[in-house]
Amino acid sequence: MKEKTGGFLAEFRKFIARGNVMDLAVGVIIGGAFKGITDSLVSDILNPILGIFAGGNEALTGLSIAVPGGGAIQLGSFINAVLNFLIMAFVIFCLVKAMNRLYRKKEEAPAAPPAPSKEEVLLTEIRDLLKAQKEEK
Repeated sequence: MKEKTGGFLAEFRKFIARGNVMDLAVGVIIGGAFKGITDSLVSDILNPILGIFAGGNEALTGLSIAVPGGGAIQLGSFINAVLNFLIMAFVIFCLVKAMNRLYRKKEEAPAAPPAPSKEEVLLTEIRDLLKAQKEEK
């Protein structure tokens, strides 16, 4: 029984120590912080501007449709969620695009060296002939 536990814990420790897991953890933390920025952008800047066009000169989050029975469809809150999603998706798209461009530059193989010129080939042959003559003596 202890072997399985030790093996499991060792495997878990190895999994955590991998760079990808740490990168993912950092990404989640930064993503959470960035979500706060996009929430503020949408609610504090875009909502009042869009509220002007929605009518009533109030924030877009107040936009709702009353339904019979006393409820309301919170259309403004839904639009906020869609705007947050679109902003986050756009930023992630830009980051992935930049990372792909960076990896492509790293993966490009260096150009093959140019073929030797006729003079270089001739000089190489002369050198080899001189070496051969020297070795014969």
